[in-house]
Amino acid sequence: MGLGSKQQNLLRMLPGVDRMLEAARAEAFFAAVPQILLTESLREVIASLREEILSEEATVGSDDLNIKTLLDRIREHVKQRLSPKLKRVINGTGVVVHTNLGRSLLSEMAVKNLVAIGSRYSNLEFDLSKGIRGSRYAAVEEILCEISGGEAAMVVNNNAGAVLLCLETLASGKKVIVSRGELVEIGGSFRIPDVMAKSGAILKEVGTTNRTHRHDYEGAIENETGLLLKVHQSNYSMVGFTASVSLSELVELGRTYHIPVMEDLGSGTFIDLSKYGLMKEPTVQESVAAGADAVTFSGDKLLGGPQAGIIIGKKELLDRIKKNPLTRALRIDKLTLAALESTLSLYRDKDSAVASIPTLKMITTSLKDITKRARSLQRELKKLGSPRLRVILMDLSSRVGGGALPMLNLPSKCLGIRIEGMSANVLERFMREKTELPVIGRIEADLFILDPRTIQDEEIPIIKNAFSDLFQRT
Repeated sequence: MGLGSKQQNLLRMLPGVDRMLEAARAEAFFAAVPQILLTESLREVIASLREEILSEEATVGSDDLNIKTLLDRIREHVKQRLSPKLKRVINGTGVVVHTNLGRSLLSEMAVKNLVAIGSRYSNLEFDLSKGIRGSRYAAVEEILCEISGGEAAMVVNNNAGAVLLCLETLASGKKVIVSRGELVEIGGSFRIPDVMAKSGAILKEVGTTNRTHRHDYEGAIENETGLLLKVHQSNYSMVGFTASVSLSELVELGRTYHIPVMEDLGSGTFIDLSKYGLMKEPTVQESVAAGADAVTFSGDKLLGGPQAGIIIGKKELLDRIKKNPLTRALRIDKLTLAALESTLSLYRDKDSAVASIPTLKMITTSLKDITKRARSLQRELKKLGSPRLRVILMDLSSRVGGGALPMLNLPSKCLGIRIEGMSANVLERFMREKTELPVIGRIEADLFILDPRTIQDEEIPIIKNAFSDLFQRT
């Protein structure tokens, strides 16, 4: 099908890159833009307009192609290209450890230490007392052993790396016995059997999906057995006709047959959350006390620190793990160490940890305090005075997230927001894409839901401004 006369005229009106480049250089804003970026932006904007003109549902008019309008469009394009791709957002989803939104927030102490270490030189691998090269693990090993009761510890880049390193060191070429009911898969298609295969260890499944007994493990032990592995079902729950072998039983079995025992806690916590009215989650201290030779867990989930994989256990095994060449490929940098050390130091006082570490504070926040914050945000939004706005308070639930405590629903008081003439999907997209600071919520019952559990007090005015901007622009 040939082009219509209107389309032909519009295509002729499209200016060339050279002409637009000359016009752009006359404005102060573009003078500071690198030449290559400006040229690419010009080409991309012009190409986009050409596609719009050629489309069957073209809405481009002659006014869209004058120099001033084009420069405005190019200016926005350049601003978008210059802005960081990794942005701060407001988490209004109610999912505390939100993997897609960066998981745990760091404590104020951790942030201060991170800035101090990141902006200056440090003794990352320098022993100040001896004046010789030291180990980067020394920064956190002592405190990890102190708060966990372990003999030795080390940290790698994430828990998948920690599991891989342990399996490769302790059981490469040997069989690793694990219950079928513990062959978990977490986000990103990370599967225990796949990691085990990469480590060179040989998977030996025992029991059934829902029931595994001590005699299943014992019957599978042979000369080629290198490790007994227990994996905590942190991201799902199995109920009904079930049976499993406790870590203590597994340790007893391991000692009888002189086979090391490892437990992957997944999320991992130093706090007994049941003391705060929440579901019981096994603590790192309990696993160490039960006699596990190696315990692995994450740093950025229930622990509330930066992304890291932590290994705690017997010194003889940790010494072997530290000597594995893979440790260099999996090691963490000074920024992670700085944030992790500060986070761990807060656990010397459990009450201080709960009050100071954002993840723990949000999980344990009372419904009374959440309701207070919800009403505060509701009042601020109503002050905008828009007749199109409806904000109601709703009894809904928050989630811990990050694969931790999957069966736990945290009671919350949420805001259900509806704007006349705008669907919940359009509202959600506007708050996510069009605001200066993206506000991420969820949709239920054709309402845009904001959960105050994961909204910080200082973010309430920002949310109000985002809605104010929406009313001005729609």
